[in-house]
Amino acid sequence: MALRVPAGLPAVDSLRQEGVEVLSEYEDKALKIGILNLMPIKITTETDLARLFASSPMPVEMTLFEPATHTSKTTPAEHLSRYYEKFSHYGANQFDGFIITGAPLERVDFEDVDYWKELCHIMDASLTFARSTLYICWAAFAALYHRYGIGKQMYDTKISGIYPHRVTSPCSLTSGFDDEFYVPHSRFIGFDRGEIESHPSLSIIAESDDAGVYIIGDANGRDFYITGHSEYSPLTLDTEYRRDLGKGMNPSIPVNYYRDNNPELEPVVRWRSHSRLLFNNWLNYYVSPRSVCGIIER
Repeated sequence: MALRVPAGLPAVDSLRQEGVEVLSEYEDKALKIGILNLMPIKITTETDLARLFASSPMPVEMTLFEPATHTSKTTPAEHLSRYYEKFSHYGANQFDGFIITGAPLERVDFEDVDYWKELCHIMDASLTFARSTLYICWAAFAALYHRYGIGKQMYDTKISGIYPHRVTSPCSLTSGFDDEFYVPHSRFIGFDRGEIESHPSLSIIAESDDAGVYIIGDANGRDFYITGHSEYSPLTLDTEYRRDLGKGMNPSIPVNYYRDNNPELEPVVRWRSHSRLLFNNWLNYYVSPRSVCGIIER
């Protein structure tokens, strides 16, 4: 199907080189998806998400946002001014779906984040301007802290690699998932599982024995909090690993990532099908106003 993005967005050329078809015509009845991109290297994240939406059976229009109260130091200003909007005020049903990405702020207290107040406003407003919101990685921790007072737990060792998961509370978001599926993780923080279970309005949908809780959903099935990075491209973890090596951080080799666990060999992609299914299920069952699931007798 078609994906509509701002004209000239670098993601288009990257995806064309990967063999993704770029369409010149566009269907008007597209799902409107807003993305608040908090990642420092924004071009990588917007390309990863564009790749997923381009594989959707439904047409999608993608609008990019950055915080108004923060100035990015790692993405060119001309790129931001051309392709991004500052989030201000959006009314009811402005978007069909909304995504807030992760950010490298794990070691910073939430209240010390320079755009924290603005982020809280956006998270609150999302309840009125979108049908469903996905919170990815750090954003999931930030949202659950803001809404439920659930704190993050710091780990001594980074969770980095591709981990096996299982569904623990099936819902439409996990429709078609295998009994075991793989997800990339890259973080120093996690949750106390018991603290999540103490909130009757939250449900642990999927988790991993090694990486911990993966997907949390609210009681009305509106919003989802995702601790992993199923949107990652094949080389994202490799880039992070070599970046940390260059900084002298002595990182562990990402688990289940390189062939034979050898960083000199290529990564083995184990998460692509799950990633597409996750985002397509979200669009189909929670974002689309025309979504219908179940059995119809006649």
